[in-house]
Amino acid sequence: MTAMLRRNPYTFIGIVAMGFAAIAVTFSIRLDEPMADPEGFLGPAYVRLPLLALMFFAAGIIPQAIGRYGVKRVVWGVREVVRTDWTWARFGYITAGLLAFYTTYVSYRNLKNYLPDLRPPSFDRDLDTLDHWLFFGNYPSDLLHDVLGTGIVAQVIAVIYVSYLMLIPITLGAYLVLNRDVSIGAWYATALSLNWILGTVSYYILPTVGPAFAFPVRFEVIDGTPASELQRSLFRSGRDVIENVDSTGIYGIAGFASLHVSVVFTACLFFQMTKIHPLLRTIAWTYFAGTVLATVYFGWHYVSDDIAGLLIGIVSVWGGAWATGNTKRQKARAAAGHPDVDIPDVRPHGDEPTEPAKAGAQTAGDDESGTVVSTA
Repeated sequence: MTAMLRRNPYTFIGIVAMGFAAIAVTFSIRLDEPMADPEGFLGPAYVRLPLLALMFFAAGIIPQAIGRYGVKRVVWGVREVVRTDWTWARFGYITAGLLAFYTTYVSYRNLKNYLPDLRPPSFDRDLDTLDHWLFFGNYPSDLLHDVLGTGIVAQVIAVIYVSYLMLIPITLGAYLVLNRDVSIGAWYATALSLNWILGTVSYYILPTVGPAFAFPVRFEVIDGTPASELQRSLFRSGRDVIENVDSTGIYGIAGFASLHVSVVFTACLFFQMTKIHPLLRTIAWTYFAGTVLATVYFGWHYVSDDIAGLLIGIVSVWGGAWATGNTKRQKARAAAGHPDVDIPDVRPHGDEPTEPAKAGAQTAGDDESGTVVSTA
């Protein structure tokens, strides 16, 4: 059964995403609340994700066309690059990755929207007490306010926190479009999608709203930042959803676990394992540190939320590797001619296939130590 689920890099997450969507639809019917498509930067997700794919598609082929054929022949050059480097199969796998991400994300947002009806917050006092105990009678947010101040630092980490909503889809689009190894893009799409699923489960297991919403007085000192404005917006929207039966808004408040931490950690861990440029890895880990800091500083999450987010990230990256044939054991089996996952050749017919597409070859590049390396 497990072998059947992994014959194609997207088989596993495709089935799981459809099952997750079915759960969301079932809840929607039972609660008599229609499914909604949450909007973000660049509009709804069904507009945002294809637009990002098109942007990266253009970013990938236009420079190649100019380099091969010159600026004056760029239009003709684009056609030639598409004809020689792209196939419908490659477009199909990009679409599969976007659909998996989109389906799980929209389902996650809708299931999160049903929390007030199904699992109202009831564990904030417990996690707040745990934080107080872990920091020897202090609240971690108070310590950060005292050490870092509430001026320019607050503005900087606020920008880091809210930019996550834009940067993660951009990185997904980049891996799906710019990487010829289908299994690498599938791994990342699967890992990100698993975050939405596991995060939803954690919301229902331990429902909380986070310290900024449960104990708002502590965070009045950081008003006026992008993060505090977002908190106010979520609070107003949340009250409207709960109190107004005709509300068209989506409830967006949940504390345990921190998906900001889990998703950004997933990205950093994935970048590390696929060995992108060291400078980009350094930037990513720095961004992750700022994200973790912001979750506690602004009271979005308790420390235990962040720890749970780390665990979700680890499980998601490993699960994505397993589902797409990118674990070390699977690569060893592939090298011996017994691949667990069929990695398709998406190059045009007649071209020499990339190494990951050859029978028995590794599913992603290796360095001498056997670590997975991205092959663009």
